[in-house]
Amino acid sequence: MFYYLFIALIGAERLVELVVSQRNARWSFAQGGREFGRGHYPAMVGMHTLLLVSCVVEVATTHRPFLPWLGWPMVAVVAASTAVRWWCVSSLGKHWNPRLIVIRGAALVRSGPYRWVHHPNYTAVAAEVAALPLVHSAWVTALVFSVANALVLTVRIRAENVALGYASV
Repeated sequence: MFYYLFIALIGAERLVELVVSQRNARWSFAQGGREFGRGHYPAMVGMHTLLLVSCVVEVATTHRPFLPWLGWPMVAVVAASTAVRWWCVSSLGKHWNPRLIVIRGAALVRSGPYRWVHHPNYTAVAAEVAALPLVHSAWVTALVFSVANALVLTVRIRAENVALGYASV
């Protein structure tokens, strides 16, 4: 039962992200922001939604056990990745958005985790996608969605690099 509550809390956290995203999108568009990568955004949202559903379905239908030696470290990875993602949100401020909206001439953020890593949010998401199912040993979901996430991020990072080139002009 703890796992289902944990997944529900992650889902609620995602809803909070969407509220922040909507607010930031309105601000970005008001500043002349332009959206890139609209085609891959629904796939990204769908993948993250299906990840949460698959975590529950695999555990419920295959009766995956909670293995403390695996589950507790994975809880720590999920907590750490969530903290890093919110550090990214905080560092980007109103410019943060899971949609790819950029404002021409806006300075590239080089504070927070962006001092050390080009895509810290995506690194944190990759860790979370792998760890969240493994909290309750849902290894099929971890494997399938890690591969799916890698494919989505390949498209996303290419689109983001194009968008950042537009923004720097």
